[in-house]
Amino acid sequence: MKVLLINGSPRKEGNTHIALSEVAGALRAGGAETEIVPIGTKAIQGCIACNRCAELGRCVFDDGPYRTIREKLAAADGIVVGSPVYYAGPNGSLCALLDRLFYSSSRLLRHKPAAAVVVCRRGGASAAFDRLNKYFTINDMPVVPSQYWNSVHGRLPGEAALDAEGLQTMRTLGRNMVWMLKNMKNGGEPAPEREEAVRTSFIR
Repeated sequence: MKVLLINGSPRKEGNTHIALSEVAGALRAGGAETEIVPIGTKAIQGCIACNRCAELGRCVFDDGPYRTIREKLAAADGIVVGSPVYYAGPNGSLCALLDRLFYSSSRLLRHKPAAAVVVCRRGGASAAFDRLNKYFTINDMPVVPSQYWNSVHGRLPGEAALDAEGLQTMRTLGRNMVWMLKNMKNGGEPAPEREEAVRTSFIR
């Protein structure tokens, strides 16, 4: 079992990293391999809706963060996406990357368990958490639950380590993902076939 954890914070080892590390520790304790990959601080191109990915099988903007994470997604059995909360939403650079990844690489993601983790000073966590979960639910990805919404609080570097309830939520999330991955692997029930896509236009 391999789980990829994406750190969507520009601070490589900040509070988002602390939250993801707590998830990773529980995953490893359950027998999973983990890797935390930061998206970095360089500008990330957003999707321009050119639809070239349908022809190429990948985004036309084949930049470093996109290529690296896409390759790791192909080998991963599960995914956790973490982000700081900016104006009640995830980091914009992370969303730019996820827009391209999830639109161009849905076949690499289908039926892989996924979870979002958000870190905030005080508020906006639920809205950011909801936004990230939408990437999963549009791609046939089972969303892994925890004992509470997957948020950790902390403003200054290292403060997330003081949020005992938040860190417990992270550990529960990791254990639940291991449980789900093991059941999916050993259950023997094949994934359901997808119907041919139907696109309803509301313009008459």
